[in-house]
Amino acid sequence: MSTTRTSARLAGRRGAPRLVGVAQAPALPAGFELPLEPRLPRIGSVDAVALEERAASLAKRSIKRDAKVFALELAIRTTDLTTLEGADTPGKVAALCSKALRPDPTDPSIPRCAAICVYPNLVPTARERLDGSGVHVAAVATGFPSGQYPTQIKVADVRSAVELGADEIDMVIDRGAFLSGRYAKVYDEVVRAKEACGDAHLKVILETGELGTYDNVRRATLLAIAGGADFVKTSTGKINPAATLPVALCMLEAVRDVHAETGRRVGFKAAGGIRQAKQAVQHLVLVHETLGAEWLTPDLYRLGASSLLNDILMQLRKEKTGAYQGPDYFTLD
Repeated sequence: MSTTRTSARLAGRRGAPRLVGVAQAPALPAGFELPLEPRLPRIGSVDAVALEERAASLAKRSIKRDAKVFALELAIRTTDLTTLEGADTPGKVAALCSKALRPDPTDPSIPRCAAICVYPNLVPTARERLDGSGVHVAAVATGFPSGQYPTQIKVADVRSAVELGADEIDMVIDRGAFLSGRYAKVYDEVVRAKEACGDAHLKVILETGELGTYDNVRRATLLAIAGGADFVKTSTGKINPAATLPVALCMLEAVRDVHAETGRRVGFKAAGGIRQAKQAVQHLVLVHETLGAEWLTPDLYRLGASSLLNDILMQLRKEKTGAYQGPDYFTLD
């Protein structure tokens, strides 16, 4: 059931549904259309009550043991193993690359991660370790995490990261521009970042925790897709709330509507606050029920995480052996 309609239950009972207490973007002017042919779906209004109820319902789905093992291994195959700290070193990134290649050194059946995500200056280290492995190298760009940089610097940031060896770029939108109604600026920066990517894939981070409403989340998702995003991504992981289930469902429904309207497949990345295997499985259920099994591949779905991987490994070990093993049995990096 689509949740992009105005809720009669909300009307008259409370104002526009809000995620957090931040400024709400101005309403779009009458007749506003996104600059894309064929046209994207109407931005519409999100039924917050139905959205949250459906997300909560899907989160309670139970899965059988064999399906759980498949889901946990799929979560690993779609993980962007991430380190984005000021104290990151080449040694730490090299160790993270080794973990992406062999998440559990004692079990060669465990699949590799989809990518490593790092700051641009550490891309050469990751590229050296991962070249030819099939594990992608992603770099954050465009003034991550704030997005408050001049456009020309953002574009140069993307171009530099690609030249250093990144084959995926995780950019951030300018939330200040979006919330003040300068949608054309947001759209233009996505377009220019996509052009600067060349053959690299572009993931557009919305930082949903700062957008204020589900309506804004849907609007920003469609703007990013209109600008040429290969993936839309929830968050930087630097603020809360981040990849909540209702927010993820809101973005997934926008992706679904774009596919229904235009036939275009856009990927989705959930990132921020996903630390437990149970949460990862819940997100996979959302994707399966909203977009179908064809989206459950690293080409169209990613999980951005740092501490999540070890919890998944512990759960997998329990499912395969019947006994839990503590985190000390798994590497930290």
